[in-house]
Amino acid sequence: MDLQLAGKRVLVTGASKGIGLAVVRAFLAEGASVTAVSRRSTPELDKTEADFVAADLSEADGPRRMVETVLTADPRLDILVNNVGGGDLPDGSLGDILDGGDEIWQDVFTLNFSATVRVTRAALPALTESRGAIVNIGSDTARRLGAPGGTPLPYAAAKAALNRFSRGLAERVAPQGVRVNTVSPAATRTNAIAGDGGYMSQVAQAIGAEHASLMRSLPTELGMLTGTLIEPDEIARAVLLLASPTMPSAIGANWAVDAGSVKVP
Repeated sequence: MDLQLAGKRVLVTGASKGIGLAVVRAFLAEGASVTAVSRRSTPELDKTEADFVAADLSEADGPRRMVETVLTADPRLDILVNNVGGGDLPDGSLGDILDGGDEIWQDVFTLNFSATVRVTRAALPALTESRGAIVNIGSDTARRLGAPGGTPLPYAAAKAALNRFSRGLAERVAPQGVRVNTVSPAATRTNAIAGDGGYMSQVAQAIGAEHASLMRSLPTELGMLTGTLIEPDEIARAVLLLASPTMPSAIGANWAVDAGSVKVP
């Protein structure tokens, strides 16, 4: 199926690894021109030969300066994928009843919510000009009530805010021809989740469990009906469909790619 993405100019944040890297590769395979953004590149991202812009989107002015750099190189922009997110959990935060104090909450919200708002604000005039599309990467944690070791409250709350922002923005910009949608994955096979030093590694250490054993049981504990973690390429395919001009009626949607882990309507 031709998704009509060839020649489109795409901006992907959080693009150096995991879901972001899979999204970059998928758009390039469709013939799109991709600018990848992250704090630093990786050998895997370098191999894609996507254009790269280094930026720290957790800085208050980082998103605006990044978008200006991208649009100075080429003022066209057809698709924005806001994938930046995640973040580190400082020592001791998993043992705190609120998963950390003000500084941790602020840092998590800045990276997982504010950065997307700021990038979108800066890119919206160009996207309006092209009648383009925005796809935000959410999380099943915004709707799911529990997880092994506990879902970090700051992260879940930030992603819930992102859902509300995405739906509200979709209503406001649709009359200008810009489509806004969200993809909400469950646990995905990325270093941030499954790797040494990743979130589940930190959980295993905090509760005194074996990391490998915890990873084996994770899909079942989360209620994922496939019994396995999601591959980043599957999330990328959902992003491409929502971004495609062949899906003009997909507006304000939140596509759950969660293997049935969320048990509410």
